[in-house]
Amino acid sequence: MFADHDGEFNSPYGSVRLPSLLALRCFEAAARLEHFGRAAEELHLTHGAVSRAVRLLEEELGLALFERRSRRVFLTDAGRKLARAVGEGLGLMRQAVGELRSSASQARRWVLSCEPTLLMRWLIPRWPEFQARHPELEVQLVAGGGAFSFAGGMDLAIRRDDFAWPAHYHAVPLFAEKIGPVCRPDQVDAWLSTRRGRALRAATPCLHTRTRPDAWQTWAGLTGQTLPTAAGQYFEHFYFSLQAAVAGLGVAMGPWQQVRDDVASGVLAAPLDFVEDGSRYHLLSPRPLPEQGPQADLLAWLRAMA
Repeated sequence: MFADHDGEFNSPYGSVRLPSLLALRCFEAAARLEHFGRAAEELHLTHGAVSRAVRLLEEELGLALFERRSRRVFLTDAGRKLARAVGEGLGLMRQAVGELRSSASQARRWVLSCEPTLLMRWLIPRWPEFQARHPELEVQLVAGGGAFSFAGGMDLAIRRDDFAWPAHYHAVPLFAEKIGPVCRPDQVDAWLSTRRGRALRAATPCLHTRTRPDAWQTWAGLTGQTLPTAAGQYFEHFYFSLQAAVAGLGVAMGPWQQVRDDVASGVLAAPLDFVEDGSRYHLLSPRPLPEQGPQADLLAWLRAMA
């Protein structure tokens, strides 16, 4: 009743019939706990099912595996030998299953690092769409800029190529960076002159950021525009300068992807449009992305969102 079929032809184990896994599990639990009742509770079986499985196993082997004394059971020498072998075998199976489950879980769980302002103003607002496409994935979005290491548990990263990353990192371009001045729509006329073509007035307050201190100079060099002479304010991070522009404190240098939603909704205006500054954003990974699967879908989705 509890014996498996013979092994495959020419198998070195073909002449040895193994008892069923259920019978061995019942025996191992009863041997370890020295109690059929507790073994039944652990295996979510009845006491009678465990007792019957062990008895049939003993009949199949032709050996007594337990000495039954009152309500207690004790292993015989044969029982101890089989208990060691079965315990080791089940232990190896549990370890292998655990490792496989862990590996499968890690394949569904990613850590994606993205530059803070891009994460806050571009990626997060669009992220529910990707989540809806892949509800089986657990993706942790973390903010990070500049140099990094995949050794710290990060799986993917979105970075602008304004620094050198290790040559063995795999980088796939996502989109070109475009920049332009942005301000509140009701301040365009006050800060923009149209007398000799559209240009910022000399008294226009520029909002600067310490994370991109050359942004205004880069834009002026690309467009041939003359920068305002008025003193401007400096902010620690890019998103502070953009929020200051929303508040009406001046004109900020806005990357297109980070201000596009505000421009589309009318919160900000971009009177001088945007120009590519020569840099690009990339999706970085420790190894080439697979051609199919969730990571390939993520790459295609990121490019489509751009």
